[in-house]
Amino acid sequence: MRGHIPIPLALLLGLAALLAAAQPLAAAEPALRLAPCQLEQVQHLLQVAAQCGELTVPENRARPQGRQLRLFVARVPALSREHQPDPLFLLAGGPGLGASDFYPNVAGVFARIHRDRDIILVDQRGTGRSNPLNCDIEEASLWDAGEAQIARAVSACQAVLAQRNDLAQFTTSVAVEDLDAVRAALGYARINLYGSSYGTRVAQHYARRHPGQTRAVILDGVVPPQLALGPDSALQAQRALTRILARCREQAPCQQQFGDPQADYEQLRAQLQRKGVPVSLPDPRTGKPLTVDFAIPALATVLRLASYSADQAALLPLSLHLASREGYFQPLAAQFLMATSTYDELLAFGMHNSVVCAEDVPFFEGHVDRDALGKTFLGTAQVDALRTICRLWPRGVMDEDLHEPLHSAVPALLLSGTADPVTPAAYGELAARGFTHALHLKLTDQGHGQLGLPCMDRVMAQFLARAADPASVSQLDTRCLNAVKPAPFFLSLTGPAP
Repeated sequence: MRGHIPIPLALLLGLAALLAAAQPLAAAEPALRLAPCQLEQVQHLLQVAAQCGELTVPENRARPQGRQLRLFVARVPALSREHQPDPLFLLAGGPGLGASDFYPNVAGVFARIHRDRDIILVDQRGTGRSNPLNCDIEEASLWDAGEAQIARAVSACQAVLAQRNDLAQFTTSVAVEDLDAVRAALGYARINLYGSSYGTRVAQHYARRHPGQTRAVILDGVVPPQLALGPDSALQAQRALTRILARCREQAPCQQQFGDPQADYEQLRAQLQRKGVPVSLPDPRTGKPLTVDFAIPALATVLRLASYSADQAALLPLSLHLASREGYFQPLAAQFLMATSTYDELLAFGMHNSVVCAEDVPFFEGHVDRDALGKTFLGTAQVDALRTICRLWPRGVMDEDLHEPLHSAVPALLLSGTADPVTPAAYGELAARGFTHALHLKLTDQGHGQLGLPCMDRVMAQFLARAADPASVSQLDTRCLNAVKPAPFFLSLTGPAP
């Protein structure tokens, strides 16, 4: 997830539930023609065979004869000839990530579900291959910029995109109607939804708007409908980092190797507040030599994004120790380059702005504690930058009940990590109250998104199979998750202890 706000705040997932008798297709929706295609990882290491096509929808549904958009849709057909009639729609996070970019990286996790159900990928309008709202902006640079510089960059981006797009029409409230148009065009009576991070907001709002078409939902890294994301994101990130460093201190091998990693973090932060450090290293993506000015914004980005995943968090005590005690910044700089390049390549900055400037930033008032934020490694920079961006960006369409508590009979499986720097487990607890039949799994010391954990594929497949009997959801067999532990800390550049 990047979570919900650019780089450090961006967030992202969801799924939908209940078998039903076939319903007639909406006569007004055009058919969707699909043809064989290949979906590819951004690193070009893996391809997934699929069927792809485009569905034309109005940009503004209040003006159906006006400008049209083409939504990119991909279906990965179920392997079984006698497959279930209700597919799984995948909703990506960000906001700004396209589902067709997300899926190739996680396809293996859905293999059990894919045996019996079609997998459907819809690039949400403004992302991926659905009229992406991309700008030539490195988002990480905005958090180190002054208000005037941010305003110039955002104004230039808006001016270009607004020539061909109504930027008010790229929000969650509009996107859920696109999803239902795709459902109808493909001929499905009901669908399941898997949402990641921001995608959990989309999944829950689809279930609110289209309960009869929603069979079950899986929400991973949960955004409760009641909350605007952003005001406390820096506090959540600091809490997650503190827990990661404490976990190292509690483990004898890590403590013996690094002492108190919290002290390394504080020493390094104090050093970089005085002056940044030029770091020369090969670009981890291309191998070409380059120099990075590693200062407080770069450190904040690494700490935030490394906290998303227990695998990346396993490197933090070592990287902080090498930088603070030995002046060796290359591991931190490499993590910074890898993280920011991936997000800038995949996330649509304009679509992200259209969502957060309608659904989050207008609700910051009275919820920002600047003194508390100032004590975190992220500080107030993100909140301030977002406010500057949204003073300039058009405020988009938002249903009046988007932030109302949800009341749904749709079966729900909610997944949270107790060390999530974006959507803490408390968010999942709040969202779970909106479902009559819900199971909330909290994974100890895991970060943002539980999709790749061992045996999670079995748990999700079991949940979808049981969703026909909503009362049985609470009896899922989740014992295999009891053995899941966070990745061991690296004690040297060669890896963890044997």
